[in-house]
Amino acid sequence: MARIPTKDEILAWISDNPALTSKRDIAKAFGIKGSDRVELKRILKELESDGHLEKRRKTYRDPDRLPPVSVLMIGAPSKDGDLFARPLEWQGDGPEPAILVIPRASDPALGEGDRILARLTQVKADDHAYEARLIRRIGTNPTKILGVFRKTAEGGRILPVDKGADREWRVATGETHGAKDGELVEAEQSGPKDRMGLPRARIVTRLGDPSQPKAVSLIAIHQHGIPDDFPDAAIAEADAMKPAGLDGREDLRDMPLLTIDPSDARDHDDACFAHPDDDPKNEGGHVIWVAIADVAHYVTPGSALDREAWKRGNSTYFPDRVVPMLPDRLSGDLCSLHEGVARACIAVRMQIDAKG
Repeated sequence: MARIPTKDEILAWISDNPALTSKRDIAKAFGIKGSDRVELKRILKELESDGHLEKRRKTYRDPDRLPPVSVLMIGAPSKDGDLFARPLEWQGDGPEPAILVIPRASDPALGEGDRILARLTQVKADDHAYEARLIRRIGTNPTKILGVFRKTAEGGRILPVDKGADREWRVATGETHGAKDGELVEAEQSGPKDRMGLPRARIVTRLGDPSQPKAVSLIAIHQHGIPDDFPDAAIAEADAMKPAGLDGREDLRDMPLLTIDPSDARDHDDACFAHPDDDPKNEGGHVIWVAIADVAHYVTPGSALDREAWKRGNSTYFPDRVVPMLPDRLSGDLCSLHEGVARACIAVRMQIDAKG
């Protein structure tokens, strides 16, 4: 009779054989037959319950490791011209892994926003965890273009704001969206190159004078690749959130906390209050309370909100706007300390002596 493998042995085998992860594959690898399969099933159930394995249909895999064949979204080329991608689905605890796309001479040209089915190989490199080789392209997204519109007799051209961009975009007469010469515009690719070798685009938004603060902010967002849209899954999670209750919390609503942010701030996530300490052991001292919004109550590890926050790292502030780390339902509402509205916080009480 074959020996039943330990949990560590099963996890190690799945890690080394990501393409063979069904219960039948595992049983065959360890020579498990007959009634011993019941014990194997129990062990796999425990590993799944403990979060060490994730079951997809009839296969098991490490949730922090991508399947050997995955659907990816192509990102913008790096400064060195390398093409990176990200997984469309990522259930791991940490940030989604970087994936370097290795093109073959026969592969079609891939652009930002393309969706591909690719075969992955896990590698040990400084700037990526996987290498991807194209199986097939399964979809394309229109390229987002930000640039200055120049009117011509045939319609116009767009001069991209991207540093180092070596091409213009041709806009047909019927696709200018009424843009005026010199305006900053947002456009999307509408077709292949024309007879002059220029790719075609249609204008979708007129943004006005490129020297205005609004335009300067948009240019910075575009040039630095700051994500200004949230995926549907993150928005759905945020919209479904309800205000936290008092269960297990101390009620500090009678304390006259003051938000630190100015009145015109786009979010208010810090508040404080200070008063003389009445403790005789701290004569002349003060008590300072600092409260911050309890974001962790709403953003749980591994959620779509958590993965998007990992990707962004922080909110990015501009003179006329903020690109938030979390959707507005959280950043501007449930995690913003509005006057007279109950909000869940993490608070700390500090005792300061007379010498500060």
